[in-house]
Amino acid sequence: MFQVDKNYTRVWEFYIVGFPGLTSEYFHLVAWFFFFLYVTTIVGNLLLIIVFALEHSLQKPMYIIMVSVALSDIGFTTVALPKLIARYWWNDGSLGFHTCLFQEHMIHYFGSLNSLILLTMALDRYVAICFPFRYSVVMTKQNMTGMILFCWVVAHIFPGISTINFTMMPFCGPNKIVHAFCDTMSLTPLVCGDPSQQFSSAYAAAMFILYVPLAFIIFSYICIIISILRMASGQGRMKTFSTCATQGCIISIYYIPHFFVYSTPYFPNLTMTPDKRIATTLFYSLFPPLINPFIYCLRTNEIKNIFRLLLGKQSLKGQMQS
Repeated sequence: MFQVDKNYTRVWEFYIVGFPGLTSEYFHLVAWFFFFLYVTTIVGNLLLIIVFALEHSLQKPMYIIMVSVALSDIGFTTVALPKLIARYWWNDGSLGFHTCLFQEHMIHYFGSLNSLILLTMALDRYVAICFPFRYSVVMTKQNMTGMILFCWVVAHIFPGISTINFTMMPFCGPNKIVHAFCDTMSLTPLVCGDPSQQFSSAYAAAMFILYVPLAFIIFSYICIIISILRMASGQGRMKTFSTCATQGCIISIYYIPHFFVYSTPYFPNLTMTPDKRIATTLFYSLFPPLINPFIYCLRTNEIKNIFRLLLGKQSLKGQMQS
């Protein structure tokens, strides 16, 4: 598959280019933007995790999923953003070969994990709305913890296969990664020889881990909508629909851009410049982790009541001190 000279010089370092069309005068502005994005994402998700850990009333199946999403979002942004920030802040975009492969593995790992967690979230809502009397029996805290741990382990499988393949491939020429981080899409063009088989297998794996869960998510939401329409209470219908609509928006933001980025090479009329491809990838990768904690905090009455209680205690303490 790869015909190269046996005495070729292997590439041991890659360089993150980022946006190829971006001029140097905007580097610091972009660095500050991603730094602010990183700090906001980490603080928001950490806050959600801390509230969950401290409040025993929140230790329920649905909140276990929320915490898993928060941990996954912290992991992804920590893997993806620091090197991109360094690239634009100090022009330090170099990554060692194995460091790049580790980043590639973790980028796809957290992507697979998010897809599986969204599947678990849809399953939780499906049982809660379509089989409300069985929910407390099926979705126990122990069962949900087991499912989430299963997701965290299984998510390593497909990225692991891709990473192992990359370790055996010859990188003997260009080492500039025209992307914000190392991933399969950016590393495949740097392989010496014909990488089409590697890209096809990576594409098939990505489509499987993304769209098999999506198929169940769509099925579950169809069943949920049917159940909502059968509800006698108009207020109950609106509350349930509102909760599911919020989750549906997050799911749409995650899945639809994914399809366009991975499918562009297979559709001649669907073209993307490198800058547009990078911007689209960063949008579906970084926007959900940024807004997830705010959505969950604002849309969940229990969490809102806890924050009101904490703020009330702080204001009362301030009044007593003054």
